[in-house]
Amino acid sequence: MAKAEFDVPELQEYVDVPELQEDTMAHVKSFVVTKPEHNTDLGFPGELVEDWHDKALEKLDDLRGRYRSLQVFLDACVKCGSCTDKCHYFLGTKDPKNMPVGRQDLLRKVYRRYFTFAGKYFPKLVGAKDLTRETLDEWYNYYHQCSQCRRCSVFCPYGIDTAEISMAAREILDSIGYGQKYCNEIIGKVHKIGNNLGLPGPALEDTLEGLEEDMEDDFGVPVKFPLNVKGADILLVTPSADFFAEPHIDGLIGYGKVFHEAGASWTLSSTASEAGNFGMFIGSYENMRRVSMRIREAAQELGVKRIIFGECGHAWRVAYAFLNTLAGPFDFLDQKYPAPQHILEYTWEQIQAGKLNIDKSANDDMTLTFHDSCNVARATRIGDYPGSQFETPRNVIKAVCNNYVDMHHDSIGERTFCCGGGGGLLTDDLMEIRVKGALPRMTELQNVIKDKGVTHMAAICAICKSQFTKVLPYYGMDMDQIVSLHQLVSNAIVLTGQVTDDDEAESDAESEAEE
Repeated sequence: MAKAEFDVPELQEYVDVPELQEDTMAHVKSFVVTKPEHNTDLGFPGELVEDWHDKALEKLDDLRGRYRSLQVFLDACVKCGSCTDKCHYFLGTKDPKNMPVGRQDLLRKVYRRYFTFAGKYFPKLVGAKDLTRETLDEWYNYYHQCSQCRRCSVFCPYGIDTAEISMAAREILDSIGYGQKYCNEIIGKVHKIGNNLGLPGPALEDTLEGLEEDMEDDFGVPVKFPLNVKGADILLVTPSADFFAEPHIDGLIGYGKVFHEAGASWTLSSTASEAGNFGMFIGSYENMRRVSMRIREAAQELGVKRIIFGECGHAWRVAYAFLNTLAGPFDFLDQKYPAPQHILEYTWEQIQAGKLNIDKSANDDMTLTFHDSCNVARATRIGDYPGSQFETPRNVIKAVCNNYVDMHHDSIGERTFCCGGGGGLLTDDLMEIRVKGALPRMTELQNVIKDKGVTHMAAICAICKSQFTKVLPYYGMDMDQIVSLHQLVSNAIVLTGQVTDDDEAESDAESEAEE
């Protein structure tokens, strides 16, 4: 088990609703921006402004007027309690301010104080509260303990979306110069360089060339990973983690094999070398748009006919729900295809069409389960019908694996538990909330390991995969138990002309005989 400077919750058979313990996570605070450019590059003040009180209220007033949903969410809550035990962070930390309703109320109390009649004149009767510096710090701490997974909204009878409230709170904080270093620095890298990792074009080109050499050495087949090819049919936009880290790069290899066997004309772009869009995490539609425009510009420059997104949960949410309005219309693409499309849709089409030679036994060393990533499960489809976001990944897994089981039905599908690291929390300074927030998913994973012999869990989100590689050891599991879904596809595909171990042995025998 990984060492921790905090108490790691013990896994039980079930996740019980904990007794409340006030402010157990009040000490957890992610790093605040200290370099002004991390804010100013995004269009925010370089540091906390002197008149932050008035500016914060002005921004709140602006947001509630601009986004009617936010106004409804702030007004509609009746404290029914349906959401209280639905948040993985509350279940893992016991802190009532990590209850969805408790977290919402941090902003709602201030809203009532300044923007409702009762709050202005009878604040104590309606739980209204003045905006103080202490309140501001509380906003910063607890709104960065929300992964914006939207699980609470599934159970809310009024459909209140805590994610939108968290996004609004973070936008208010950024607007007064109180930004989070992790998210803002990453967004700045995308604006300047093109991806979250700050990987420059020449480094990306070298990485892809090295991957091509490794593929040919391993399989005897020249599988290509083309970059900046004008006139290609398909532009693949994938999270930058796919270019170097495990298990992400194994998924990239899977994409390449699928495209190779399908005979597809495709390319990556150094302009749009990042599918992820952290603008959503900070609630800044302007920054979401700036990141999204890189994809549009790359597609137009290269003259592609369709855009396909790789395995990334929040990237797919932004692509599916926002891309056409933020960076569209994409009327210059081939209208026969969805704009954009998920890589799993494409792979499933190729499997159904018989384009891929699949050897399911190549994955027989694993018994798989699948983690539904929040932003895919509760905000998108992967196909043209309701529920396709749940069926398509499982269809592909079952097509390339012989051994698959689901976790408990209350922890998958639209009720899926978050990995615990999404929404701008995937930073080491938030490791305690990440580990404790992973408790519900780790519990369900442990149960299928014990009861059904599961050895590995597949995911289609870069953040989920990165999060699980870090938190699995805290719960006594191995970091390599998390795999990319297209890693499974890669394992099972037999490339046309592929050199097998038997072929190599026969060739060696012939060489020895000639000698």
